[in-house]
Amino acid sequence: MDNAPTPSIALAHDRGPKDVPLLDETIGANFERTVAANAEREALVEMTSGRRWTWAQLDADVDAVASGLLAAGLDKGDRVGIWAPNCAEWTLVQFATAKLGLILVNVNPAYRTHEFAYAVNQSGMRMLIAASTFKTSNYVDMIAATRDECEGLEKVVLLDTDDWATLIADGDEVPASAVAQRLATLAPDDPINIQYTSGTTGRPKGATLSHRNILNNGYFTTELINLGPQDRLCIPVPFYHCFGMVMGNLGCTTHGTTMVIPAPGFDPEITLATIATEKCTGVYGVPTMFIAMLTTRPSPSTTCPACAPESWLGPSARSR
Repeated sequence: MDNAPTPSIALAHDRGPKDVPLLDETIGANFERTVAANAEREALVEMTSGRRWTWAQLDADVDAVASGLLAAGLDKGDRVGIWAPNCAEWTLVQFATAKLGLILVNVNPAYRTHEFAYAVNQSGMRMLIAASTFKTSNYVDMIAATRDECEGLEKVVLLDTDDWATLIADGDEVPASAVAQRLATLAPDDPINIQYTSGTTGRPKGATLSHRNILNNGYFTTELINLGPQDRLCIPVPFYHCFGMVMGNLGCTTHGTTMVIPAPGFDPEITLATIATEKCTGVYGVPTMFIAMLTTRPSPSTTCPACAPESWLGPSARSR
């Protein structure tokens, strides 16, 4: 037995097709490449507020948020949570953290206090950016109720208060080159996002994802449906989930496609009105969302010629 050959040890791996290479860059670098190529095209639309950004304007506002995060003393690898429904600020925080190497922790807007406290502590969250309320959830009260449990949470920024303006104003003291300098230190394999499983069968599991992971997921999904700079994608699916922030936002930013946010949460009538008024060429959703849109009837106060299902489906769909 002493003379038996030692078995070779190799890591199991699988190699997929290489005809289209993976994007080997960070989210921030890819974002800036898209900005350079599409500076004056429309990048982001938020229907509820009427706010619009070109790619150049969006990049400037992302850098302003990033400067504020630097002023707050956050270092590469620190965890920053976001607890909010879909809004333009969610997108700004997503790309600001990506440019700085801060790990964005997606907090489900439906979480209760025990779930929120678990995510804060399990992820090691230092800062939380949150809405004050959404639907029946009062995030201010829930944050206050869990402060003693979340000792590592150093700072909370509420989006719909003076906190947000203060965060950005604090960034004015940061050197203009600071964001670019931090971005230059990042690598595609660096962790950049934590997303939690539902926790249906136990504690939620935090999946740590890299730039390369989610950038390529968004890129190749969007490649398959052929969206480009001439297209506009309506995104009613939630940003806290990979469908919204990866397939939606990162899919658009890797292709120069306009991101259109119809509402903080899904509303079939508002989504249809958004598709019509913004001339969206694509819309994301799950089956129940599409069923709701197909069966909705516009209220008298809604001016939406395309809200009627027979108009929205188009002639090929009506003929089936």
